[in-house]
Amino acid sequence: MKRLTGWILALMAIILVSYRSFDNMDVVVTAIRSGNVTHLSPFFDVRVDITLPDKSDTYSKTQAEMVIGDFFNTNVVQNFKITQQGESGGTVFCAGILQTRSGNYRTSLFFRQKGDKHFLQEIRFQNVEYAER
Repeated sequence: MKRLTGWILALMAIILVSYRSFDNMDVVVTAIRSGNVTHLSPFFDVRVDITLPDKSDTYSKTQAEMVIGDFFNTNVVQNFKITQQGESGGTVFCAGILQTRSGNYRTSLFFRQKGDKHFLQEIRFQNVEYAER
């Protein structure tokens, strides 16, 4: 019984450590939930891959701020609900549904650690009705 308890505690510790790997995820999610690109942009990497329903490209940090800001302004964000998050191969990810006045978007965020900080390297907004086909 002691051995089982030890394994359970070890597993719980590993799970907690993996979710603590990126402490600012709440800040990022809050910025997206409120459609606030000013609070989101400090997490952008030097280059950010952005996929929108009508275009996909790699942008500088400044360009990415403008592209995401325009997307948020055009679609007027109402909420963001996380459906999945975790870490795989050194990449921290978060996925969810972005609810806007013009429709819902499956949203995926991918972060890479550089030094002691995580940077947003890729963000995807995929229209839900097209994503389900």
